[in-house]
Amino acid sequence: MRITAIILTHNESLHIERAIRSIQAFTDQICVVDSGSTDGTTGIAQRLGAEVCTHAFVNQARQFQWALDTLDIRGDWVLRLDADEIIEPDLAREIAEKLPRLPADVVGVNLKRKHIFMDRWVRHGGRYPLRLLRLWRQGHGRIENRWMDEHMVVWGGRTVTFDGGFADHNLKDLAYFIDKHNRYATREAIEVLNQRLGLFAQDGALNARGASHQAAFKRWAKERIYNRIPFTLSATLYFVWRYVFQRGFLDGRSGLVYHFLQGYWYRFLVGARVMELQQAVAHLHDKAAICAELSRLTGHKLVAQSDAPRDVDVGDQRLAPRH
Repeated sequence: MRITAIILTHNESLHIERAIRSIQAFTDQICVVDSGSTDGTTGIAQRLGAEVCTHAFVNQARQFQWALDTLDIRGDWVLRLDADEIIEPDLAREIAEKLPRLPADVVGVNLKRKHIFMDRWVRHGGRYPLRLLRLWRQGHGRIENRWMDEHMVVWGGRTVTFDGGFADHNLKDLAYFIDKHNRYATREAIEVLNQRLGLFAQDGALNARGASHQAAFKRWAKERIYNRIPFTLSATLYFVWRYVFQRGFLDGRSGLVYHFLQGYWYRFLVGARVMELQQAVAHLHDKAAICAELSRLTGHKLVAQSDAPRDVDVGDQRLAPRH
């Protein structure tokens, strides 16, 4: 049973060797898609036997889908791995042993990801396990076309979950963490505005059958409930839920830093960014003009959906298209 792994990189010299070595024992092909690294990332990957190609980056979803559509994928199964993630030895053994024995109607495998922050495992606050679909039969999966929070989805069968260790362990400092989440906030704000305005097609393929039940429920809760509550309230309630009721306080001092930054500051920042962008386009009513202005403000190229209603009232808090 051949496995092809795909890793997206940009200046990941700190992580790429660790990621590749964690999967070499059970993969037959490792493809690294780089977006212009200047720190030697591609050289390290090539030295370890990976096939490396370069492609201009737009966002995570489009970069990964380009890889699926373009690369010479020789595996029967495909593994998605971020450069700062690790497949731990017990999961590597589980994949090697169980994958060949899976029945034909199983087309996807969810992995239980743990998050390591300041070199400590964040065990509480609803952060473990995060069940993510990361392994699927070739030809049965794609990535959602979204600016943020994109998931793999599969079709043609069911999914199962493996239990071995799968860790997100970024070795960069807190400044990088903050900068990364600042960029994430802009991309997520785009998704929120698009949900409200219908500026361009929104990929809603995520469901419990094609991914994990957990991921599908979180998406539903975020879009149907959380995003409709004023962010000054929702960010606070979310942090209290995570830190108190989901026992995030048990993660210690570093856990407090993580839950506050990722569970409050980041959620508040997304809401503030949505408010800022909404105010900036409040005088516009044409979807193409709104997308053009949002593109200028965010640095991301946004194109209005041609067949969607073109007139919207941005000043209305409901932000519903006018028919």
